[in-house]
Amino acid sequence: MEKKFSFQTHLLHNKWKVDEQTGAVSVPIQHASTFHQFDFDTFGKYDYSRSGNPTREALEDTIAELEGGVRGFAFASGMAAISTAFLLLSKGDHVLITEDVYGGTYRMITEVLSRFGIEYTFVDMTDLHEVACHIRPNTKVIYVETPSNPLLKITDIRGIVKLAKANGCLTFLDNTFMTPALQRPLELGVDVVLHSATKFLSGHSDVVAGLAVVKDEELANRLYKLQNAFGAVLGVQDAWLVLRGLKTLHVRLQQSTQSALKIANFLAKHPKVEEVYYPGLSYHPGHSVHRYQAEGPGAVLSFRLADEEAVRTFVKHAKIPVFAVSLGAVESILSYPAKMSHAAMPKEERERRGITDGLLRLSVGLEAADDLISDFERALSYVKEKRRSKLPS
Repeated sequence: MEKKFSFQTHLLHNKWKVDEQTGAVSVPIQHASTFHQFDFDTFGKYDYSRSGNPTREALEDTIAELEGGVRGFAFASGMAAISTAFLLLSKGDHVLITEDVYGGTYRMITEVLSRFGIEYTFVDMTDLHEVACHIRPNTKVIYVETPSNPLLKITDIRGIVKLAKANGCLTFLDNTFMTPALQRPLELGVDVVLHSATKFLSGHSDVVAGLAVVKDEELANRLYKLQNAFGAVLGVQDAWLVLRGLKTLHVRLQQSTQSALKIANFLAKHPKVEEVYYPGLSYHPGHSVHRYQAEGPGAVLSFRLADEEAVRTFVKHAKIPVFAVSLGAVESILSYPAKMSHAAMPKEERERRGITDGLLRLSVGLEAADDLISDFERALSYVKEKRRSKLPS
């Protein structure tokens, strides 16, 4: 990224600010699936849109600049990006992965990669000693989510990178919750950064997309071959929507983060909320580490009520947020991990990780924070009070 501009300004003023041919201030959408070759012996830059497309390339270059990488890759979904990155592995390799990882990633690891002879171990990555103890001679990737989904656990990125380099491992990091606006893992030594661009990067609940960024040319070439071979590329209309969403990323995330902190503090003091998980709270276990490696706590938090009955009551009476899967949109989204994002995870595995039947995840949108707090206060008034134990506020 050019250093003369702040991140906020660079979102708007970059190499794709103006189309060089027409002067248009919006990236052209090139729908062509194939491209005429003017020289029989020397093909042009583009030949077939699975292999490369000008509109998709604009997005790929943009996310690479924002993350500080050498090359970006756009995929048909976040899971397409993650799955293609995992294709860097071979039979007999071992993956070390964050314990409370996104349910789709859990499913990919346990139900798909395992069929191809790829081994895996889930580990609490807040404990570097535990991570070190689980690295094997055949460990090829350490896969990190920080903050994790849905308990917002914080992993020391620099610590993981040191362990990975000492053991010849690659590091993958899902940066969906933070985006490069708040956290730039490649600058901390990570090898591959992954995004569900469906979430904060596009930000309007109107596109499904995934992105990957790498900082090494040789690794970029390997990932490009996989992207081209596997073919789960992002369509040009969707690429344009993500590019448009990126222009407002900073202001959206700034507003939503301010509201999330206010809401987290409200929930932490409420007698019917058993626990709040949010790195912006000073007593959150990963608070200090997160402040060291990121520029803000983000707009996602989780909170625990007594049980499923309490959750049902709360969801029934909360009127502002939509109750849905996904996150990172202009509207607040309330999700129930047990039946949504982590439905692929067996109940005993969920509960062992702390993903209980009383857990709700909230992605804070652009509504007024006080309106959301009033809405939640009213919804909580219908919840039956039960004994609880929670951290002090």
